[in-house]
Amino acid sequence: MTAPVVPLWRTYIVFLLPMMLSNILQALFGTINSIYLGQMIGVDALAAVAGFFPVMFFFIAFIIGLGAGASVLIGQAWGAREPERVKEVAGTTLTLALLGGATIAVFGGIFTRDLLIALATPANVLDAATDYARIMMIAIPATFAFLLLTSMMRGVGDTVTPLYALAFSTAIGLVVTPALIQGWFGLPRLGVASAAYASATASVVTLCWLAIYMRRAKHALAPDRAFLRGMVPDFALLGKVLRIGLPTAVQLVVMSLAELVLLGIVNSFGSDATAAYGALNQVLAYVQFPAISIAITASIFAAQAIGAGHVDRLGAIVKTGLLLNLIMTGALVLLGYLLARLIIGLFIIDENVLELAQHALHIVLWSTVPFGMAGVFSATMRASGTVLVPTLLSIVSILAVEVPAAILLSRVLGLSGVWTAYPITFCAMLVLQMAFYWLVWRKQKIERLI
Repeated sequence: MTAPVVPLWRTYIVFLLPMMLSNILQALFGTINSIYLGQMIGVDALAAVAGFFPVMFFFIAFIIGLGAGASVLIGQAWGAREPERVKEVAGTTLTLALLGGATIAVFGGIFTRDLLIALATPANVLDAATDYARIMMIAIPATFAFLLLTSMMRGVGDTVTPLYALAFSTAIGLVVTPALIQGWFGLPRLGVASAAYASATASVVTLCWLAIYMRRAKHALAPDRAFLRGMVPDFALLGKVLRIGLPTAVQLVVMSLAELVLLGIVNSFGSDATAAYGALNQVLAYVQFPAISIAITASIFAAQAIGAGHVDRLGAIVKTGLLLNLIMTGALVLLGYLLARLIIGLFIIDENVLELAQHALHIVLWSTVPFGMAGVFSATMRASGTVLVPTLLSIVSILAVEVPAAILLSRVLGLSGVWTAYPITFCAMLVLQMAFYWLVWRKQKIERLI
């Protein structure tokens, strides 16, 4: 008797839901810290943290790129049922991430204040922002390892273990941040830096727990002898990871640089505008979770299909991703419009900042849907090793559309002009990615990379 065929949309959702919950928990840690800072210290504390966001994104862009490259190769090796190759890819990539993280920790920690001054951080929050940012950069090797491991686990089809890890990490943050702000349990009061110390503590403790848990569960990426042997760099494999990962990282770096330009414009409107910018990013992060998760799922499913020799499934993977993005992301967008003021009010008590953030959200929120659709196209193409052109198309959208639009519209519309640049950019990305997918990529021969 033939087993019933599971619809692709169900497989998507089974993979998606734990990943979405993981992303929610990851952002929840940041949001809870913002609530603690905004309610316990004040709006200047929120502005101090918000000013560092693009810098942190700039650094994390590299690890996201490495994770994307490693996940594609891991997905293909896993689809081809080659577990030893999986560990070779994972070990080599982790070594590179740790070396890069150590470099950032040293130089970033030394030049923190200079960097924030160059970003035109408002003078009234500069000292607090420096204290926060320095700890975040010193702890970045642990952050890199944590993010990379959870990303690579998805390559072998595991989205549940990352959920456990992020739940554990968030629980630590729930306790440590307010304890350091208020000086509970005899701890020193650390002000804005409390959030950074809590983040560092959560990353280190969770990594230790994760290593023990994965070994006991005999996970495909458990840090056993085979994995440790794989940490001796295999330069051939590393080259393949970088071939996919570097363009992705460059795209994210360009995005972060564009955000730095936009942040500079926002900062020129004062610390209230900076705080509103931080609130907008907090809310958008949650609304974008389905979009980002669906794109990652499309990439993993496509990589595994290519590794297993089932290239004919790619079209269905893309169509299902687009449909789920429309339904799931669209639903959150509607909810966001209905509850915008209530959500923003969780971590902002200043009425003027609340109005600024709500207005920004009304302008930007709907464009998360085209953002997600563009991600499905580019992620699927990346799974086949076609990375350069989709990356260039995204970079063109950022450099030729977003930055000029933000600069010009801010002069005409004020702060609203900066927010308007986001939907213009996301729509441009969708048109370009979709055109390349339908007109060029679908006509190419798709082959395994590993």
